Amino acid sequence: MRILLVFLMAPFLPSSVSGVEEAYPRTAPGDIVLKTLPAARWMRTESSKDYFAADNGLFMRLFRYIDSNKIPMTAPVEAGISPGTMVFYMDAASAKRADLTDTSQIKLSSAPERRVAAIGIRGSYSRDNYEEALAELRGWLAKRTDVKAAGDPYAVYWNSPFVPFFLKHSEVHVPVAPTK
Repeated sequence: MRILLVFLMAPFLPSSVSGVEEAYPRTAPGDIVLKTLPAARWMRTESSKDYFAADNGLFMRLFRYIDSNKIPMTAPVEAGISPGTMVFYMDAASAKRADLTDTSQIKLSSAPERRVAAIGIRGSYSRDNYEEALAELRGWLAKRTDVKAAGDPYAVYWNSPFVPFFLKHSEVHVPVAPTK
């Protein structure tokens, strides 16, 4: 009975409790921070459509890849908006595997350490929530004298699709560089 209860509750638990490896620390909902994301190995897929128009097809492509290759799910999932892209991070053991290769839909690559401005969000993974948070983050960045935007913004999703919208945690990131 306990195992069934844990299984049913797993989608609602934070990644750290449910055993999902997290690639980097979360930004709390409502907080805006500068943070450094560690270098990583990841799997990436893309669509010619806008992310919010892609009907979650990107997630399923990556999920099928990790499922068929027995790669553990990690958090978060990052999504570029236009064009639509999605990235799954590899856990440390999978990142070292020599048997994993690109497919026609999934590309493997390494990402260097990155500096971003981040805002934490609570609520559904919708275009409206993304755009509202992005506007707030851009306003915050406009007042900064130490950093400036240095790349395209993207969404960061922490929870499984089975988590109710009012419990979902996400972020918006904007890559930054020092001002000169």
